[in-house]
Amino acid sequence: MIQTITVPAESDDLRLDRFLASVLALSRSQLQRLIKEGCVLVAGKAAKANLAVKPGQEVTIQVPELIDAAPAPEDLPLPIVYQDKDLIVVDKPAGMVVHPAAGHESGTLVNALLHHVDDLSGIGGEKRPGIVHRLDKGTSGLMVVAKHDRSHEELARQFAQREVEKEYLALAWGEVMAGRRIDAPIGRDPSNRKKMASESARVRRTRAAATRIVRAEHFGRVLTLVQVAIHTGRTHQIRVHLSAIGHPIVGDALYGGVHRRVPGDIRAVTHLDRPFLHAARLAFTHPEDGRRMEFLSAMPADLQKVLDELREKFEPAMHDDS
Repeated sequence: MIQTITVPAESDDLRLDRFLASVLALSRSQLQRLIKEGCVLVAGKAAKANLAVKPGQEVTIQVPELIDAAPAPEDLPLPIVYQDKDLIVVDKPAGMVVHPAAGHESGTLVNALLHHVDDLSGIGGEKRPGIVHRLDKGTSGLMVVAKHDRSHEELARQFAQREVEKEYLALAWGEVMAGRRIDAPIGRDPSNRKKMASESARVRRTRAAATRIVRAEHFGRVLTLVQVAIHTGRTHQIRVHLSAIGHPIVGDALYGGVHRRVPGDIRAVTHLDRPFLHAARLAFTHPEDGRRMEFLSAMPADLQKVLDELREKFEPAMHDDS
């Protein structure tokens, strides 16, 4: 729902969030979140919560439709790799959103989990029960989910302390060398709320992020299949970092990875309808008994098909940093 409100004279110099709270049936915290997410425009431009409004200005606010507080269980296909009384490891399919949000009220990983698992940790909130970390909608691969609060707290600690090992497989444009490390802070792109960026000169409130290229399989100088280890878990981290060094992930429309014209020998990449990114390895310490656990996920069929076609065209060289 989109509303447009003209600022009256009596509201001169009020903070934007205070002004909206005075005319809408939403709390200031809700309004601040909408402002932060870019859903509020003042005179056609994104604004901050502390902006002083002026009489006659038009404020446009897009309010997402309310969704049920508690997601409903849904009988959706969900590959379960491992589970016990404390946690569950799943192999998330590409195209599945992790938790309900505006525009994705159903069909999410959480909806599927609520069907397959009787009780999940409540720490993540009603919409994110058991969720300790996330994968983007278009990314496939391994995720660990907590079944109770104690497990959730310990797994969250391991992620925060960078004790969890996460490795991905990605197909990138250009020639990427194994052993390269990308240290670049990441923050929300001020010109596009759906994107993240690493240009510290124009991005505020950045958080440190480190990505390392472990291995590289080259297809000429045109494409590289990289095995990537991340030492932090920022939103879109691998996608942002590879794009920042001039090697965006193939199929990633948001970060420059879709090319309209491609040579015939790499025509296979045009079959992709999502970024070529897969969470292939996950290792952590069991939150209850202290066992070190490691899980591997095979390349999904859609990505493997592209890879097979490329390997038929090339005789790729494999390199690592060992």
